[in-house]
Amino acid sequence: MKAKSAMEKKRERAGLLFVMPSMIIFTIFVFIPLAIAFVFSFLKFDMMFNHIEFQKFGNYMKLVQDGRFWNALLNTIVYTVFSVPLLIGLALVVAVMIKKKGWFSGFCKSVYFIPAICSMTIVSILWSFLVNPDIGMFSYWFSLLGFEPINVLNSPKWAMPTVILVGVWKNFGFNMVILLAGLNGIDESYYEAADMDGAKGWQKFCSITVPMLMPTLSFTIVNAIIGSFQVFDQVYIMTKGGPLFKTQTLVQLIYSTAFDSFNMGYASTIAVALFAITFIASTFTFKRMTKGEEDLG
Repeated sequence: MKAKSAMEKKRERAGLLFVMPSMIIFTIFVFIPLAIAFVFSFLKFDMMFNHIEFQKFGNYMKLVQDGRFWNALLNTIVYTVFSVPLLIGLALVVAVMIKKKGWFSGFCKSVYFIPAICSMTIVSILWSFLVNPDIGMFSYWFSLLGFEPINVLNSPKWAMPTVILVGVWKNFGFNMVILLAGLNGIDESYYEAADMDGAKGWQKFCSITVPMLMPTLSFTIVNAIIGSFQVFDQVYIMTKGGPLFKTQTLVQLIYSTAFDSFNMGYASTIAVALFAITFIASTFTFKRMTKGEEDLG
């Protein structure tokens, strides 16, 4: 085995120094809380750690039989299935449209990115006012068109689509900027060669843009899936999980179980289940995307 040179060892040490701050943050705020939640998932206790009881696998057996857990899981999957394609698709289309440099393109980038830097709490409150059937702007516009205003946040049919719309509107600007960076990294010579061959816009998009952008797309899709499984803010502020639990997601169920029912042990069990589901979904998606990159390569 070839011994490492002094330069290679120096680069490894430098790399470890750059990675160490992130690893420390992840250890303190992710790995340690996850380990604690796993231990708590075998216990039963309240917020004040009173009446601690060892449940063995009782919490997990309860989880399997809990209808509210399966309802929250289904709602989370619905949110993910509809929001991720809309989010990435819209971000990609807008990124391609405003890729060219110019004052209008720069203006659009700023406008589209503004929601991404706003708090989801503020965004949710804003949209709650906008869709309010009594004082909302959208209700006023619908009334001018002759339609009866609908209280979408109290409608089992329209509550989830509204929550999805808010999530997409808030987050697509962030993904747009990442995809723009990926688009700007594609060498223009590929497009020039395609123009010489007589390729049209859609052909260039499918044959050059998408394959060359696949690593960036993989990151944005996996990141969007993880964020979708962790959706909470707009659900808690806009619907509280209602109506009829139609918008209750797994994170909102964890919050409700821990701080409304004061069952911290069972809430930790749901949190562990959420981590496992998110890990499996994101890992599967990442492997499929990287396999697609290899096939394209």
